[in-house]
Amino acid sequence: MNLKQLEYFVRVAELGSFSKAAMVLQIAQPALSRQVRALETDLRETLLLRNGRGVCLTDAGNRVFEHSVAILQLVTRARDDIEARRGEPGGRIVIGLPPSIGRQLTRPLIDAFKRQLPRAQLAVVEGLSAHIAEWIASGRVDIGLLHNPEGQAAIETTPILEEELCLVGPAPKTRRGKRTAAEPVPMAELPRYPLIVPERSHAIRKLLEAQAALSGIKLDIAWEVSSVSSIIELVCASYGYAVLTASAVAASGHADQLVARPLTEPRLTSVLCLAVSSSKRPTA
Repeated sequence: MNLKQLEYFVRVAELGSFSKAAMVLQIAQPALSRQVRALETDLRETLLLRNGRGVCLTDAGNRVFEHSVAILQLVTRARDDIEARRGEPGGRIVIGLPPSIGRQLTRPLIDAFKRQLPRAQLAVVEGLSAHIAEWIASGRVDIGLLHNPEGQAAIETTPILEEELCLVGPAPKTRRGKRTAAEPVPMAELPRYPLIVPERSHAIRKLLEAQAALSGIKLDIAWEVSSVSSIIELVCASYGYAVLTASAVAASGHADQLVARPLTEPRLTSVLCLAVSSSKRPTA
């Protein structure tokens, strides 16, 4: 087993295709197949199953994939650490952002990174907070922003921002075209509104349902949609209401069509945290 075999195997597994991996790695497909076959022979396990659409991982392949990613990351970090000691920090860092935050931060983050760390590489991935937490724990992501993270030993979190949750609906207008004031909405009144909410693993959905249970109310879930941008488009089209932060509305590009009314009695807040691995030493 060698690093080249692991690198080739990981790339084939990620892309789900020998032909695509060969193009990305810029090697001949037969040579790539030989390297992966040699790895399977060495481990005495079938790691990839070939099918009409490409390849998929076996159970053994999934385990080897996790180990391979971790090994390759350690090798990269070792090289980066040595390079950083020669002068300007280099290497690669992967940052995980929730979609609503990604729309606001990705461009300024890349601009600042390019100015301050010209020799380094930045990768930005988007996902739900629960997924980003898993990626940090497994080593696939170095640092991330999480909404209302659950406590776990594998990651360390630092609260950096607290935002009110609001009931978001189409903006009503007066006869003169002026927007009405955004009056607060007590939690007890929330069942009156048909809601468009993300899947149950979403941080805000968990927070909302936990508070509804404590308040003894039953929410009217009209639609379940995972994408926040799609939820906002549906609200604009009067399919229902959403529970989001005011910043998510502001970043949507539809703020002029919406009104965000704070939820009260009790006041609901979403806490944004900076998260890193509790076991992995940060590079320069």
